[in-house]
Amino acid sequence: MTNGIVKKAALGTGLFLLAALAAFAQKDPKDLFLDKCATCHGPDGMAKTAKGKKLKVTDVKTAAGKVSAAEMEKIVADGKGQDMDGFGKELSKDQMKGVVEYFRSLAK
Repeated sequence: MTNGIVKKAALGTGLFLLAALAAFAQKDPKDLFLDKCATCHGPDGMAKTAKGKKLKVTDVKTAAGKVSAAEMEKIVADGKGQDMDGFGKELSKDQMKGVVEYFRSLAK
């Protein structure tokens, strides 16, 4: 009897983890940006956070004018220098594209 309970508990835990991963995978671009990028780039893209100022992060208006969307997607995937981690193993291409589109929309 306890064997059946253990199996059900393990199955329940596994299903919970799958649901949590699915929820993360379905985050919209704004939520991903706020979760992964806003610490440095700021929620408004202006990079006026403590970490953004310290690292001299470029604001979204300047960045959008100088760097193409495709280049930004590559930066999101691979990272930039020692200060920006890449998210290519963590996010799908569609998620990275969405984050870049959201970031660039903040320049308007």
